[in-house]
Amino acid sequence: MAAFNHNLFNLQLLMESGGLVLWLILAASILMWTLIAERYVFVYWVYPKQVQSSVTEWQHRTEHHSWMAQQIRAGMLAFARTSLQQHLMLIKTLTVALPMLGLLGTVHGMIQTFDVLSVFGTSNVRGMAGGISIALITTMAGLLTALSGLYFSAELEQRVTRSVQDMAEQLTRDEQRYIK
Repeated sequence: MAAFNHNLFNLQLLMESGGLVLWLILAASILMWTLIAERYVFVYWVYPKQVQSSVTEWQHRTEHHSWMAQQIRAGMLAFARTSLQQHLMLIKTLTVALPMLGLLGTVHGMIQTFDVLSVFGTSNVRGMAGGISIALITTMAGLLTALSGLYFSAELEQRVTRSVQDMAEQLTRDEQRYIK
């Protein structure tokens, strides 16, 4: 318990030393990771049930070759793609915004440093170090969270493409079974 309290205290010190911008980075990161987790839950647990439902619906159709049937099949695939791509644009936007927030923290920290320099000159090293600390911590936080989000958003994009292709193949495979 003492180690937990010590770590919590260190986290509090880090957040205080990063200033308001670090809190914004934390909020954006939590939102991004919540959306990423939601997408993985959807892809692994919800989407397979949707695919099975669509395949079953397609199998129960008596006709698979008319223009109308092909439009229904295309609609099933479009619905699958749309449901898989939900929130991906917001995740990508957050991965782009996080480094910008880090840059905002850098500018804020450097402004604080220059304020100290203008008032005290170069004699107040502690005052200058505080501004530089804000600049470095927020830059690091913005870049670190953006890089991790970038990897998972790219992986989710690839998974969407593969999943829709797999569904299209399943529908085609089932269609060919009825032709024979």
